[in-house]
Parts: sequence; structure tokens; C-alpha cells
Amino acid sequence: MFRNAFHSAGILLLLNTLAVAQESTQADDLRQEDVRQIEAEVAAYVEAFNDKDAAALARHWSKNGVYVRPADGKRLTDRKAIQKEFKAAFVAQPEAVLKVDVRAIRFVTADVAIEEGTAEVTPSPGTVPTRTDYTVVHVQRDGQWQIDSIRETELPSGDEAPDNHLDSLAWLVGEWGNESDDAKAETSVTWTKNKAFLSYSFNVSAGGGDELEGTQIIGYDPAAGQIRSWMFDSDGGFGAGVWTREGNQWTVKFQQILADGRTASSTNVYTHIDDNTLTWASSDREVGGKALPDVAPVKLVRKAVAKP
Repeated sequence: MFRNAFHSAGILLLLNTLAVAQESTQADDLRQEDVRQIEAEVAAYVEAFNDKDAAALARHWSKNGVYVRPADGKRLTDRKAIQKEFKAAFVAQPEAVLKVDVRAIRFVTADVAIEEGTAEVTPSPGTVPTRTDYTVVHVQRDGQWQIDSIRETELPSGDEAPDNHLDSLAWLVGEWGNESDDAKAETSVTWTKNKAFLSYSFNVSAGGGDELEGTQIIGYDPAAGQIRSWMFDSDGGFGAGVWTREGNQWTVKFQQILADGRTASSTNVYTHIDDNTLTWASSDREVGGKALPDVAPVKLVRKAVAKP
């Protein structure tokens, strides 16, 4: 019975089996506490920089931390060297101000986390800021998260900086999953070259039936001034959507052609709860002109990255 429904309604019906969100586990709670601790460390690091307190800034690093300067690639390989470097920088630029935009925090192991984001340093009021993409490796030592390495890539500054309209969806990048007795869903979101598009692959199954796989490509349409997506599934269905944002929610007006030629449509809502949690919900659903029940918010959690 499930198999027949699976083919007749495609992904819209399959995702209806995911309507019941899973309860948070103790491990989830612990992971969220780690995220909060890392975010607090980042905020304190920025505060130390803006206070020009090199000693306080250096205390956020592990004893053998590595900082690679983006300007010349020079490696600073311990806490003392890093403190000396920033002390000299603060003397040279006493009015410099640091701003940080954290895009994502993901966990490699229980005590190793990767932070990605954009940093902006304004040397003095009225000057052009220096912008970098950065990657930070955090390690946990005796219950305290510390910086083990920072690597930065300089970005064009000022008016030359490219406007990537997909940055508001950068938090989606990573591996996500939801599994219950009734259904299982897995998604993987990655950037394409030059961050021109987001590639969103999915695999869903329910009730012992065959799996449905597919790919969704998300990109910015400069002619229409909109974020759009195009989806193709393993049953031969395809569709397109238009994305709009309000706060932490992205609403997608989606139209689909099923493999048997029928049309389907829905309004899908992605809600960014935090860096490791999102919900997906669907309403206004129709298949072949017939209304389908709404899908209540489904919780998806970020998967820990396996250690190489």
C-alpha cells in the first residue's frame, strides 16, 4: 500500500510520514551546550580584540595553537607567539575594530569542532575594512573549548566585494538527518565551485518501501532578483521553487511535475532553529488537483562529521 502511494504522490506524500518530530536526546542537549560555549568563546575573543588585550586574546588559544597570517602565510605556532603578534598589531592599529559573522559550527568528534565564518577588521574610523573567510578548529581541554588553529582567506574589500545572495542559506551546508520507526530522511548540502549554487541531495524512505533519492539545486536568479531552486527525484519527477525569507524562516513556493505527468504543488517552510537544528513543514499541498493534509514541522539535526 505504501509503495503505491509512494509512486502516486512522489516526495510530497513520502514526507508526510515525517510529521512527528523526535524528542531531544541527552546527547543533543550536551551538543547544544557545547555550541553555546563555543559561541561565548567567540564573543569573548572579539571583545578581547576590540579591547586591545593581547593577553586575554591569547588565552583563548590552545598551548600549541597555530595561526596562519592571511597576508603572507606566516605560521605562528604557539600561544606566546600569537600574543606577541597581536600585541604588535594593536600598537600599530590602536583603533582597529573586529566584527565576526559565524556561519556554521560543526563537530568532527566530541572534543573537536569546526567553526566557519567571515571576519571584518576596520583599521580606524572611516577606513575600508579588511574582510576574510575563516576556518577555526576548536578543541576541548579539561571542559574548556580553545582555539587550535585559524586559517583565513582574504576577500575583496569595499564596493568590490561580491554580493552572494545565498549567504543567508549558508547555515544549510552540512549533513542532516531524521530517523523514526516510521520513516528516515537524510540530506546533504554542499557549495558548488565559487559558491555559485547550493547542491542539496536527499534520501527518504518509509514503511519498508523503496528509497526515494534526488537532488535540489539552489541558486540566485539575477534577472528576477530571487532565490530559486530546481529539484529532480529518482522516480523521474522534477520541480522548481521560489524562496523568500522572513527572519529565521525561508518559505518555498514549490511546483512539481510527477513521473506520471500529474502536477503537484506545496508551500514548504524551512526554519533555522540553531546551527544544528532545523525544521521543515509543508502546507497548501495538492497532487493532481486534490488537496493533501499539511505536514507539521519535522525536526532535522546536523550529523557529526566522522573523523578522517
